[in-house]
Amino acid sequence: MVDDSQTTGDDKKPKESSWFWDLVKAAVVALIIVFFVYQFLFQQFVVSGHSMDHTLANGERLIIDKVPYYFGPPKRGDIIVFHAPSGQDWVKRVIGLPGDTVAVANGRLVLDGKVIDEPYINGLMDSNFPTTVVPKGDLFVMGDNRNISEDSRIIGPIPISSVIGRVDLVIWPFNNFQVIASNQEHFLPQGTPQSIRQSK
Repeated sequence: MVDDSQTTGDDKKPKESSWFWDLVKAAVVALIIVFFVYQFLFQQFVVSGHSMDHTLANGERLIIDKVPYYFGPPKRGDIIVFHAPSGQDWVKRVIGLPGDTVAVANGRLVLDGKVIDEPYINGLMDSNFPTTVVPKGDLFVMGDNRNISEDSRIIGPIPISSVIGRVDLVIWPFNNFQVIASNQEHFLPQGTPQSIRQSK
């Protein structure tokens, strides 16, 4: 007669092996989920420099939301992160969409012939910019700290395909936590059509 109450060392090995492989599978699934979220949904970004002062500060950590642009292109006023021609990822504000005319006169942004009120910028611009038409498939972007920002006034419009996602949150440092709004209402006409002399 065999005593079933006794367990040999060989009986324990399959249980230990099963536990180990369950742990491995759980880790693999977790890594796949993290990769999926990072690749297709959300991503962290650290601000480097002062071109977005005072909206975003140097060293702040942001959450980039990729989901909205699966359903439509960026909108005027969106703050985006994109692949710059330098090979780095930059953060700027969308100013002009394909077909828009963009100019700077008397320190103010002129969009499609109308002066735009921009309360979020760090002072009026100290130089003019000639009227430029945003090509199809491109965006015109500018930093909020206009007088030190390297943006579409220098590098030209950027391809929509280079956009990584929209800045939705500042998550670090904790005392700077905030939800970032697009400020699209400021891109409604604020002035009247006018003939503006541009400096060359």
